[in-house]
Amino acid sequence: MKTKLKLGLFGYGIVGQGLHDVLNSNSGLRAEIARICVKDRSKKRRISMDYFTYDKNDLLNDPEINLIVELIDDADEAFSIVTAAMKKGKNVVTANKKMVAEHLKELVQLQEETNTSFLYEASTCGSIPIIRNLEEYYDNEMLYSVRGIFNGSSNYILSKMFSDGKDFDSVLKEAQDLGYAETDPSLDVDGIDAKYKLIIITLHAYGLFIDPKDVFTFGISNISNYDINYAREKGFKIKLVPTVTKLQDSDIGMHVIPRFISNGKFLYNVDNEYNGVIAEAAFFDKQFFYGKGAGGHPTGSAVLSDISACTYDYKYEYKKKNQQAIKNYSSDLLLEIYLRYHDKSDIKDFNFKSVSEYYYGSKHNFLIGVINLKDLIKIQDKLKSRDIFIVNTGRKFD
Repeated sequence: MKTKLKLGLFGYGIVGQGLHDVLNSNSGLRAEIARICVKDRSKKRRISMDYFTYDKNDLLNDPEINLIVELIDDADEAFSIVTAAMKKGKNVVTANKKMVAEHLKELVQLQEETNTSFLYEASTCGSIPIIRNLEEYYDNEMLYSVRGIFNGSSNYILSKMFSDGKDFDSVLKEAQDLGYAETDPSLDVDGIDAKYKLIIITLHAYGLFIDPKDVFTFGISNISNYDINYAREKGFKIKLVPTVTKLQDSDIGMHVIPRFISNGKFLYNVDNEYNGVIAEAAFFDKQFFYGKGAGGHPTGSAVLSDISACTYDYKYEYKKKNQQAIKNYSSDLLLEIYLRYHDKSDIKDFNFKSVSEYYYGSKHNFLIGVINLKDLIKIQDKLKSRDIFIVNTGRKFD
């Protein structure tokens, strides 16, 4: 029998309101919002103020509230709320990918200790149910890789630069005006948001807890129209593609790097705020998931799916973690990259194994060469300040 849920909702922004809308449109779910905790006392709300409180303990200490839904921006405060709720025996649903990724091992352990349910489908790829699929449908399949477009904001920027010929700064401003990018867009355009989502997906795909600081991440903030034009001339689009891949034996490698995508590939036509995920394995080959990666209603719908799962006491079982088929995370992985640079001082620390192409121009230079991921990790902190852009060509090397 399904449990009736009384929800304590933290946050009533775009996603919180989106959840409210999709919950109200669902007549079959036994769930209702009991109280909503918000921070801003001066902000006008679209529903009765009787629902609202400014004290988190009004929700955490209410014995009738049996599910906490956390939808706030502050990752540190979200962690405090989520852990307090589980310690009180309340189930939790969250969409906060930063909080989940940075504390994943601790939160999984706390869920086991408190015998609660901790669900976070909405933290990765908006409306795409990738976590549930990894948990339930690919639980006994050895995956070769999981990769895709995980961030709608950066994808919108890349799509508009390609289709409209606008520069990065003007398209970023457009994305901010439309609500796709934050006032401080660094989490999106520097690839950090995508990295957090990759960390979460990796646990469910391969069973390993990965520290975010160990993942090489290079975003799109240094991209220029020169890079876009080069890709167009070669028949490619540039997409930011987080990737986790199985290496030899029981190792995996992972990175977040822009990638050339050719026409005919799954990700080529994933544009604007949409996300796409490719799961590849030995027996089912490649499967592709596509959907909106941003917005109140798509994300609210993913939250609602987790809420519905809580009515029948669903929990992630972390089957790949328990199987222990994958033992290690390794950065010993060869990549072929396109590297656009201004002068030789910009690339002096790159340790290329081989270079197949050079171009020297009056304004820009580029080369294409093979480099080990572990060598990129060594110089990662130096890269953003340099006048360079890196793209993974997508060619594989053993």
